[in-house]
Amino acid sequence: MDATDAIGELRRCDALIHGAAIYEIGVTAERRRVMEATNVTGTRSMLEAARAARTPRIVHVSTIAAFGNTHGRVVAEGFQPTSPATSAYEDTKRRAHEIALDAARSGAPIVIVQPGQVYGPSDHSAVGANFRALAEGHLRYRAFERLGLNLVHVDDLADGILRALDRGRDGECYILGGEIATLGDAYRAVAKATGRNLPPLVIPSAVARLAGRFISSMREVVSSADGVTFWATDAKARAELGTKPRDLATGMRDVFGPPTSRAERA
Repeated sequence: MDATDAIGELRRCDALIHGAAIYEIGVTAERRRVMEATNVTGTRSMLEAARAARTPRIVHVSTIAAFGNTHGRVVAEGFQPTSPATSAYEDTKRRAHEIALDAARSGAPIVIVQPGQVYGPSDHSAVGANFRALAEGHLRYRAFERLGLNLVHVDDLADGILRALDRGRDGECYILGGEIATLGDAYRAVAKATGRNLPPLVIPSAVARLAGRFISSMREVVSSADGVTFWATDAKARAELGTKPRDLATGMRDVFGPPTSRAERA
């Protein structure tokens, strides 16, 4: 779809929710170019089309990763990154975030939401694949358990986006999270929900760093996971939008627990 077609389509819409992005870690140079085109150029093109179409309401889906490594701090909206991007994903989404902020400063009726690490049914991310492997008894080892995340169930994210559309203030950012935790905490929540044992083999970070010296894709995985924290509070969204995301234990039980427990939640 070219710009003219996009503008024409948007003129028939009451709002735009822009969530198109590629989320991958450890990408090739070619894949990085595709990520750049989608995450950065695509964001700029869609927001420009929305401005031209005079779309009355815009929600841009950014990410907590736009803050970069918070080095153990729990930050909030408006935090400025203090270190270089840990991955191509983080770099491109950080620049897309700035494009959205510039649009807001120029008067666009835009609200920006920043999800944490999303999990839930049909999760196609590498993190999601590990959770599923653990739930099915196939996870062979654990690594980067100190990686800090704010884990949000996909249904709670969808609810937060709609609340931002209805209630968010123009020009404001809202972090959409669930529970601030570590990857190790998430593994333990999956294990508890499923009754599975955690795999006893834990890959030391030193071994992963060594592998990163020789495997280019692994290098980015290490830089974005080894002792890194993507921690931010969603207190503003809870206060202003009325979000009530589920905690990690409940969320993992809803995704991976017995069907009866999922039915009770529904």
